[in-house]
Order: sequence, then structure tokens, then C-alpha cells
Amino acid sequence: MIDRGKCTNCGTCVSVCPVGVYEMKEGKVEIVNKDACLACRACEAQCPNQAIQIIE
Repeated sequence: MIDRGKCTNCGTCVSVCPVGVYEMKEGKVEIVNKDACLACRACEAQCPNQAIQIIE
């Protein structure tokens, strides 16, 4: 889940996700492959704004 109030669309999650769950679309981070998520929490840990929460 992306908290749009906290997300600055920096792209960190896009860079750190090992399975391509996120993509930049028109300058915004979008979840495009939710079912591929491994719940590794790399995106959650690396987000500088704590805008991502993994819900299993």
C-alpha cells in the first residue's frame, strides 16, 4: 500500500523491488504487479518517507 500523502514519487521503491512490483507512470509511482510481491519489505525499509506498508 502506498500512502499518497507521504509519497514524493522519488522512485526508491521502483529501484529496490527485486520483482518489479512498482513502476513510474507519468511521474508517479504505481503498483503494477502486486501479485509478484515477495513481502521482502525492501521497499518499505528503503522508502525515505515511510510511505509504503506491506500488507500480507
